[in-house]
Amino acid sequence: MTYGPQQPSHNAPYPPQQPPAFVPPPVLIDVAGDAKVKAVAGGAVAGAIGLLAIVSALTGQTTGGAGTAVAVGVLGLIFLAIGLLPLVTWKKIARPRRLVFDGFGVRWDDPQGRPWAVAWAELSGVGISRTRQRRVKPADYLMRKTMVRLDLFPADQGFRSRHPEMAHLWEFHTVKNGYRLPLGSNPKYIPVIENAMRQHRPQAFLGVKDEGFMVGLV
Repeated sequence: MTYGPQQPSHNAPYPPQQPPAFVPPPVLIDVAGDAKVKAVAGGAVAGAIGLLAIVSALTGQTTGGAGTAVAVGVLGLIFLAIGLLPLVTWKKIARPRRLVFDGFGVRWDDPQGRPWAVAWAELSGVGISRTRQRRVKPADYLMRKTMVRLDLFPADQGFRSRHPEMAHLWEFHTVKNGYRLPLGSNPKYIPVIENAMRQHRPQAFLGVKDEGFMVGLV
């Protein structure tokens, strides 16, 4: 016997089952992983420059006399110290941190820090703010930093009392009546967040706000 569209419903042992509604998969941003890569790369470059400068100063490979050698050596020590910073702060840099967008809402997974989770119903809007580094030196045209932040705006007055764990993000930097999560100089996060919002909560997405040139480090 074959089953066709005219199959009588009373012959079916179970009532027809509706397929589950499609739920987009979670979107995860591994903030800690990116921070580790940048720290190692930056530290290695700074350390190499520092060692080269120190060796040049100690072996007399500089021109301009003893004063120049001392200046080069001091500069080398500064770069070497910068190169060693990732080793000193590695525990903080390497701690697990993830930004997650899913069917529930948006959350910050930070087991060793200050984690939080917010349901979509609690938010009136979610936006991305972006600040570009001012181009001053020629090098700025090659490597221009773009600071990225996630801005969250509560849907009701009781949000702040329900989420005291997010108090440090309230009106951070220049955002008003909202929360701001700094994500560092990672412009590649922007399309990922845009895609996550369009999948999970398109009606709440406020888009990307360009705040002009960078003033600080946030």
